[in-house]
Amino acid sequence: MRILYLHQHHSGPGGSTSTRSDSLARALAARGHEVTLACGRYDGAVSGLDGPFRHGRRAGRVAGVRVVEFDIPCGNAMPLRARAGAFLRFAARAAPLALRAECDLVVASSTPLTVAIPALAARAVRGTPFVFEIRDPWPEVPRALGGVPRPVLAAMERLADAACRRAAAVVALSDGMAETARARGADPDRVHVVPNGCDLHLFGPHVAPWRPAAAAPWECLAVYAGAHGAANGLGGLLDAAALLRARGARGVRILLVGDGGQKRDLVSRALAEGLDNVTFLDPLPRAALGALYAGSQVALHLLAPLPAFAEWTAPNKIMDGLAAGLPVVTNQPGRAARMVADGPSGIAVPAGDAAALADALARLAGDPALRARMGTAARRQAVTTWDRRLLAERFCAVVEAAGPPAPRRRPASPQPGEAPRAWPAPAKIAPRRADPR
Repeated sequence: MRILYLHQHHSGPGGSTSTRSDSLARALAARGHEVTLACGRYDGAVSGLDGPFRHGRRAGRVAGVRVVEFDIPCGNAMPLRARAGAFLRFAARAAPLALRAECDLVVASSTPLTVAIPALAARAVRGTPFVFEIRDPWPEVPRALGGVPRPVLAAMERLADAACRRAAAVVALSDGMAETARARGADPDRVHVVPNGCDLHLFGPHVAPWRPAAAAPWECLAVYAGAHGAANGLGGLLDAAALLRARGARGVRILLVGDGGQKRDLVSRALAEGLDNVTFLDPLPRAALGALYAGSQVALHLLAPLPAFAEWTAPNKIMDGLAAGLPVVTNQPGRAARMVADGPSGIAVPAGDAAALADALARLAGDPALRARMGTAARRQAVTTWDRRLLAERFCAVVEAAGPPAPRRRPASPQPGEAPRAWPAPAKIAPRRADPR
């Protein structure tokens, strides 16, 4: 099957952002499909291509996948208007790829939601089926965060409805996201949950550890690696750092790795308040991040205190922590809290409760045996439940089932003197017996 995978924020392992689309596209190619992956230039992402852009694009093969990268910069630190412009430009550049005759199926991976526009166009013009992948439910998340004009939200509502209703299959990263798709009219039988998984190659006890110079050998290093935006609620982490410092708890160092619209303000606040137990680092490539986790003691998963996030999260931060064999501290109820409770592989604290967050960090810093037990449980969860390779197989099965049916071969015409060949009789299906339970 010839598959076009649209993900504007795609990155390979050389980048500092999620590599889900990279691993899934490779898995499809390994099963014999011809995969073209189209993306833009997302901050922290590395497509694997290094040639010059010509007419606003460049293309090449990366690990068996044809990658088409458009020269469309985008990042969380950009103003809303600039990001919206980047979203629409990518949709316009990707549409001709989706409309080509050699495309049998489109995978449209949101966010941004506008990635559904080329898929819907291909379905309308050529009848090309598409799989709609929901990584974050839009417009639900922007509405919860606020600041998006009503006309924009209304347009997003219509686009999300159309994508969910017309997709041959919907892939959601959590049960909560799947519920938003069903609420928008998606056929329940076509909605599938394929969560994020653990990269057991880049994260784990086999990785050589690394710690930044600011971290003393005796400090418990708690790492947050990800976006520094309004949705991440990192002001609460600085509140916890201030409480630890006020208590004289010098055994914990909080490390924030990444970038985003609020990073400058966070750095300024830490300096102004003298939070010498907080260190900031620029985004790291995934391999370097794996080494940092190997040299750390706690992984952090944090979001703003919005009730809607409880079932909408599909956190790579938790997956990376589990794979690295670290206890995870999350401030989210619902799905994230259940994941760490299953180990038990971490501690869940109430959203927005800086004191509880500080208590959890102090508890883990002061109890190496507890950290070891939770870390062992974390790695066990990663291997047995969240191995990304197993989840990729599930994704591939969904995509293959959503594709066009294979053409039926007509029996060859009989040669002179031969009796006509009959069509094969349809297979008989035995009636299903009632379940006696």
